[in-house]
Amino acid sequence: MQLPSRFADRREAGQYLGRRLRELGYGAAPDRAPPLVLALPRGGVPVAFEVARAIGAVLDILIVRKIGAPGYPELALGAVVEGDAAGSAPHTVANDDAWTRRLLDSGTFDAERGRQLDEIARRRQRYRGGAPVTAMTGRAVIVVDDGVATGATLRAALEAARMAGASHVVAAVPVGSEEGLNTLRAAADEVVCLDVPPSFGAVGAFYVDFNQTEDAEVIALLAEARAMQAPSDEVGPS
Repeated sequence: MQLPSRFADRREAGQYLGRRLRELGYGAAPDRAPPLVLALPRGGVPVAFEVARAIGAVLDILIVRKIGAPGYPELALGAVVEGDAAGSAPHTVANDDAWTRRLLDSGTFDAERGRQLDEIARRRQRYRGGAPVTAMTGRAVIVVDDGVATGATLRAALEAARMAGASHVVAAVPVGSEEGLNTLRAAADEVVCLDVPPSFGAVGAFYVDFNQTEDAEVIALLAEARAMQAPSDEVGPS
């Protein structure tokens, strides 16, 4: 498959990624349940929408929140991932470093985790009307984002899918750094990435349009996906 030098936008990247996953055999088949594609919001949603459409999968989002350091919110100490409809608990990942261990001992880490769980609840209400993410037990789960730099957030999502009982866990992204992708391999059965450039700066450099994905677009795409996945209520002629 020949790729463009840069993806036009996230939707185009998802079309290429969906084609690759279909080639790898992840498309829906009559003898098995359709795979579950989980997007990391918000940037992963347009990519995952096209992936789910290409392979006939169910689309949902998986809400992951970074746990930041006090006073330095951009510095990640770990992450927390929402639980699913089967009752799996939220999954927390903490960095293995001296600073994080001190904040764990002091209770600061848990306090920030609590704040992020509150934010997960707010986003769950906004994106799904308060419902939890689709149950993953016994399903093939493909976790999609718009790219991988360090891989920390995606790794937490993959671990959460595994702990929720997914039978097969895949990480799928249009572009990623070799270092970031390597951090995912222990958490996934397969890592699918279209482009692993030798010189990686930021994910946005590989897109022409990398504008922020807004909540309105996320909600609209999820609604469109639900409409496509809903069984027809039409009754044939008697």
